[in-house]
Amino acid sequence: QVQLVESGGGLVQAGGSLRLSCAASGRTFSSYAMGWFRQAPGKERRFVAAISLSGGNSAYADPVKGRFTISRDNTKNTLYLQMNSLKPEDTAVYYCAAHPGYPLVVRTLGSQYAYWGQGTQVTVSS
Repeated sequence: QVQLVESGGGLVQAGGSLRLSCAASGRTFSSYAMGWFRQAPGKERRFVAAISLSGGNSAYADPVKGRFTISRDNTKNTLYLQMNSLKPEDTAVYYCAAHPGYPLVVRTLGSQYAYWGQGTQVTVSS
């Protein structure tokens, strides 16, 4: 029922910052919990961060804790991922995803998400 489009990826030097955006279609964005996943070259898609319906709860993968911040603006139907202190290991295609949710609930498994964007490339140079 929703379509997701990521943007904001690009090339950045190690230690720099990027902010990714995910624009969602429809009029019921606040009914979906959201997440970010990434797939590095030669590796499987992995969980990055998740956020509950109104932003009251969030979760992060260990490699990005303290560096990345997930947020959402339900008035704009948009999900964000602020990425600071970027490392070459963060290089990957980043995907946003959505699932019908419950208040304060977050999910960390890709199989739990119903809708996916096409991804945006993030490349971090040394």
